[in-house]
Amino acid sequence: MINLLFTLVFSIFIFAVNAADYNSVHDFAMENIYGEPVKLVDYKGKVLLIVNTASKCGLTPQYEELEKLYQEYKDQGLMILGFPANNFMNQEPGTDEEILKFCKENYGVSFDMFSKISVKGKDTHPLYEYLTSKEQNGVLDTKVSWNFQKFLVDKEGKVITTFSPKTSVYDAEALSKIKKHLEE
Repeated sequence: MINLLFTLVFSIFIFAVNAADYNSVHDFAMENIYGEPVKLVDYKGKVLLIVNTASKCGLTPQYEELEKLYQEYKDQGLMILGFPANNFMNQEPGTDEEILKFCKENYGVSFDMFSKISVKGKDTHPLYEYLTSKEQNGVLDTKVSWNFQKFLVDKEGKVITTFSPKTSVYDAEALSKIKKHLEE
């Protein structure tokens, strides 16, 4: 029992120390929707649009415009990273396999999708803690307000801005910022 307690306390300490060590999105390793590890440093040199997604939300049709944007700008260096999350009214209850099938069959999603995570609350994934905390990302303090909130990240893995869940990626201001960072 003492060993278990020590291991738990040590693990929490290591996690806390490591959480403070993130200097960019590139410092994270995630699991993709196929269950494979992915180091986000592999996206260095790409502009990222990180989006928390859900399959049973009124905003779910945004998958279509995200895929369209990805197809239009992937050759210029845009990567869209989808992170399914079940944090809002149980709107992403499926397994990774079910989510992937839904996305491909209904929206032809080909951009990178990741394993389901939590984007708010006590069990927020460290990536989203980084994205939403100015203390960590150096740019903005925000909360994930709903499904399909978007974070724009530069080629070096630094947070640029966030777009609200209802903001289309084709909104003039959003698209202008994306294009600007693709050209840099």
